[in-house]
Amino acid sequence: MRDTTRKPRKKDPSPTFEQALTRLEEIAEELEQGDLPLEQAIALAEEGLKLSQTCEKQLTEAEGKIEQLVERMGAVTTEPLNAEPDADEEE
Repeated sequence: MRDTTRKPRKKDPSPTFEQALTRLEEIAEELEQGDLPLEQAIALAEEGLKLSQTCEKQLTEAEGKIEQLVERMGAVTTEPLNAEPDADEEE
């Protein structure tokens, strides 16, 4: 006879990109206030670093998926997105 009791699923400990970004914004605000004890500020900085690494990993994975989709589509080409416009383009 098989054991039919359900085992709880392990939750993925990684937050979604949006959750990580929201938490990073919260951490930045807390650190900018400058009134935290040193140990708490260090703990928040460590948490922020881990979250930024999580975001970077998720963005890299998403970029890879998009590139695969573009390759499947054929003639479409991609260009890197500039975060800030060139000085020449602003004028």
